[in-house]
Amino acid sequence: MESIQILDAKKHVGETVQIGAWVANKRSSGKIAFIQLRDGTAYFQGIVVKSEVGEEVFQLAKNLNQETAVLVTGEIREDSRSKFGYEIGISGLEVVGESHDYPITPKEHGTDFLMDHRHLWLRSSKQHAIMQIRNEIIRATYEFFNKNGFIKIDPPILTGSAPEGTTDLFETNYFDQKAYLSQSGQLYMEAAAMAFGKVFSFGPTFRAEKSKTRRHLIEFWMIEPEMAFMHQEESLEVQEQYVAFLVQNVLDNCDYALDVLGRDREVLKKYTKLPFPRISYDDAVELLQKNGFDDIQWGDDFGSPHETFIANSFDQPVFILNYPKAIKPFYMKPHPTREDVVICADMIAPEGYGEIIGGSERAIDHEYLLEQIRAHGLDENEYSWYLDLRKYGSVPHTGFGLGLERTVTWLSGIEHVRESIPFPRLLNRIYP
Repeated sequence: MESIQILDAKKHVGETVQIGAWVANKRSSGKIAFIQLRDGTAYFQGIVVKSEVGEEVFQLAKNLNQETAVLVTGEIREDSRSKFGYEIGISGLEVVGESHDYPITPKEHGTDFLMDHRHLWLRSSKQHAIMQIRNEIIRATYEFFNKNGFIKIDPPILTGSAPEGTTDLFETNYFDQKAYLSQSGQLYMEAAAMAFGKVFSFGPTFRAEKSKTRRHLIEFWMIEPEMAFMHQEESLEVQEQYVAFLVQNVLDNCDYALDVLGRDREVLKKYTKLPFPRISYDDAVELLQKNGFDDIQWGDDFGSPHETFIANSFDQPVFILNYPKAIKPFYMKPHPTREDVVICADMIAPEGYGEIIGGSERAIDHEYLLEQIRAHGLDENEYSWYLDLRKYGSVPHTGFGLGLERTVTWLSGIEHVRESIPFPRLLNRIYP
């Protein structure tokens, strides 16, 4: 008898198989017990009929507690009434690990309670579906960059300086000097691009921002490509192709998860249509001011309400181009005809999910960069290696960073970014 995973049930209709699973829920009706099973790949129903299994097995099935681990044996059958489409007629049942007083019951629980029990909350059908979408985005990311000639390079997590030049840093002792948890691998990826042409990184980043919004995490994961011999216009094409590729792969490979989340596929399909719309920062400010946003002035950064309105004006991911120089990091290339803006773009996701990509063309003039480092109050000695890149064969290059968790939140259609990562680190939460 073959042991299978639930997700493969459709390949075994009419066969007797064995499945290792946990009991998510159960109910009984007379001489039939219905057990909702999960095995980490999907949820589906097991049916125990008293007349087919005998009194002992039937009583065992009726008395199973939530999250008890079991080995079930039975025949796979089609079940058109369920989201999954299949069920197992159970003929044999063995308890592997008992569970008593499981804290997360089918009733409603508060967010703090669920976050305190995140190690168990991950077992629920919704959280399971979100993690499947996260996994598909990661898988598709590697596929996209590998097939487009990128090489993966791993930047350090401990650094001696701040790529973004901000104070939102986690400081630690590195023997006899200070070190910081990385905010971004970008500067190192620029060095890698000068060695390998097209590169990308995928790793954790840390921001000590005292923010409690539904879009912010303290620890999150970034995908950061960098491309030599490439200007911003070409980078924008890569960005929109990448995002459309992620959306299409979620549509193609996450049917079950999208069903569980109730995500509208027709809405997601709109996000695969290219090119994505573009609007300059100047025009975005004007658009907001014409629509009652009296709080925004040229030179201000956009907040959540502003980004949401702009994105909803286009009903697709939208690029906002060329932000003011004063509100962007030191390394961005100045605009060729304007002193006040830099060559950059943020991609804003629709439906109120905010910025998912930030990118720019990088400044390549050594003296300009040195001047900017000094103007931002940074220690030029810490950036001497970065300045070296402008001395030895500097070329036009550009790159961007996509926030994994915001992208998962958007494509899953969920409310808060805390559900998009297995164990979120929030302003007041580092447990579990």
